Amino acid sequence: MMAACALRRGLLAAVTNFNKKHTHRLLGVVDSSCGFEVYRPRLQCLACGLPNNIQQKRFMSSRSRPEGKVLEAVGVFEAVKQHGKYETGQLFLHSVFGYRGIVLFPWHARLYDRDVTPPVSDSKPEAPGGAHGSKEVKGKTHTYYQVLIDTRDCPHISQRSQTEAVTFLANHDDSRALYAIPGLDYVSHEDILPYNSTEQVPIQHELFERFLLFNSAKSPPFTARDTLKAWQEKNHPWLELSDVHRETTENIRVTVIPFYMGMREAQNSHVYWWRYCIRLENMGSEVVQLRERHWRIFSLSGTLETVRGRGVVGRHLLKMTNTTVACKDYSQPIIALLLVSVTHCDIPVVSQEPVLSKEQPAFQYSSHVSLQAPSGHMWGTFRIERTDGSHFDVRIPPFSLESNKDDKAPPAGYTF
Repeated sequence: MMAACALRRGLLAAVTNFNKKHTHRLLGVVDSSCGFEVYRPRLQCLACGLPNNIQQKRFMSSRSRPEGKVLEAVGVFEAVKQHGKYETGQLFLHSVFGYRGIVLFPWHARLYDRDVTPPVSDSKPEAPGGAHGSKEVKGKTHTYYQVLIDTRDCPHISQRSQTEAVTFLANHDDSRALYAIPGLDYVSHEDILPYNSTEQVPIQHELFERFLLFNSAKSPPFTARDTLKAWQEKNHPWLELSDVHRETTENIRVTVIPFYMGMREAQNSHVYWWRYCIRLENMGSEVVQLRERHWRIFSLSGTLETVRGRGVVGRHLLKMTNTTVACKDYSQPIIALLLVSVTHCDIPVVSQEPVLSKEQPAFQYSSHVSLQAPSGHMWGTFRIERTDGSHFDVRIPPFSLESNKDDKAPPAGYTF
């Protein structure tokens, strides 16, 4: 089910009815999309016999497939969009983590890529507290997507990417309580491998049929229901992706996306919360392992906190119970029914020390930070170990923690 060769069998079956020129165009898209050659040598798929490195990408998710399961074609690849954006209802494979998903709606973020060198005349000293003391970085617009993950694929990616990474603060006395919507993710435009399917329900997720409606007259054939539109509008401040930060050190690229979550009162003071998503990618051929983290957290109140430890940990999901509540806001009854309660979120799970290799080049996780001030900064390093035992430090790009959404109401539908 999860292997790309299954999709490629479907692709071959479809293109046999096309002319030779059309066939080359489709296969060219599969061969070249997203620059897989950066990560993989070109290999021949033993299952379908096609020389293509997408098979190895998808192998990450398929190799833990239970014994006895039969591979099935799930759709036909479409041309990757070099310009413009994908629409609501677009089916896709994630080019890195290999899961099936569907686009809910796009976000237009500002990407601050420290690997892009600005003209000398544009370089300025970095502001104090901005971490590595290097150049000022200018942002450029980049498209990301809010997506649903097929729940059938979650077990295959859980060790490489969290599937409960989108969290919210609860509206009750416990200021530490978080709620998550399982199977919700943010995906960059270049990570989308679009495909189509003849199934009316091609993605398995509890929100799929409540958010999307099948419409054979449309392309893609899924449109947003009023429930999705209302949920997006009411929770826009807590879902919005605005800034993305990226930096590469010795072929290890770190991408950070911060999200403001809101403010709560605790012990007669205001506590401001953010979640942040971090993705590490091995852009080279050498196998490495993340061993340590070193964070510096600066608060507008004037405090500077240093955090060191093994691997990566965070306020991850520890104790989860499905929560069913009565919700008077019928514009979005689904979210209240699907919330997952996370208690004692400030107790870390066992640290993870992921290996980044050709077969599994990426690792993604989310964590949370709170400050007793409305803004701050974070930056740091990851200590990476090579196979020969030597180490090097990978920079985490500095990013701001801003609370410019304080004047907005809490997420709708979260009052119990």
